[in-house]
Amino acid sequence: MHIQVAAAKIGKYAAGESGDTLEMVERPHGGLSFVLADGQRSGAAARAISGMVTGKAVALLAEGVRDGAAARATHDYLFTQRRGKVSATLNIASVDTLTKTLVLSRNSPCPIVLQMSIREQVILDAPTLPIGVHRGTKPQIKEVPLRGGLVAVIYTDGLQTAGERSGDLLDVPAYVADLYYRTIDRPLVAQPMADELLAEAVRRDGGRPQDDMAVLVIAVLDTPSDDVRRLTVSFPIPPVLRP
Repeated sequence: MHIQVAAAKIGKYAAGESGDTLEMVERPHGGLSFVLADGQRSGAAARAISGMVTGKAVALLAEGVRDGAAARATHDYLFTQRRGKVSATLNIASVDTLTKTLVLSRNSPCPIVLQMSIREQVILDAPTLPIGVHRGTKPQIKEVPLRGGLVAVIYTDGLQTAGERSGDLLDVPAYVADLYYRTIDRPLVAQPMADELLAEAVRRDGGRPQDDMAVLVIAVLDTPSDDVRRLTVSFPIPPVLRP
């Protein structure tokens, strides 16, 4: 087996910086962890909050702290630093090569979609609170064995509310199932799924995202692969504003 991971994100229209932050860290005992946070509101203030949250979570994970404990400690940190007045959603997704599992930690109103096969989809949507506001907040944790064909889709609420103003809401789980059917046999799975999900969400908002949007796709494939680890990043550079 090998793992493909891809993300796609865009900021709220005319808001400047995105309040959604994604970070990656190698786990001390093998594997990778991905931390996705959405800071309260949008723009630079939200960016500062999400950056604080992901930075703290990544530091803990890099020290070998378990995912659930890292999520709770990150909540405590944000609660203390901002005196319980600022919230953020937090998702931690870990490919643990020691246990051969995908560990999913969720503090977000958005569900996590697990596409197990063409015919089987599991939606992780148990009630959970964002971090930073309520004392004793805990994450919802799910551990799934790594197996070929498994795809996990994690996203922020910009996708969940896409199309709300026009009455054309995006049904993310249904769209994931359709994308899975169309892409699972291709050499590249994760990036096309992330790109198409984001593009559809933006389309439903009329080309002007009404909120920050981020989607993370983790795919486990049975297809042959070499021993090389690869990371590719693509992002736009805004034009320089001249006086």
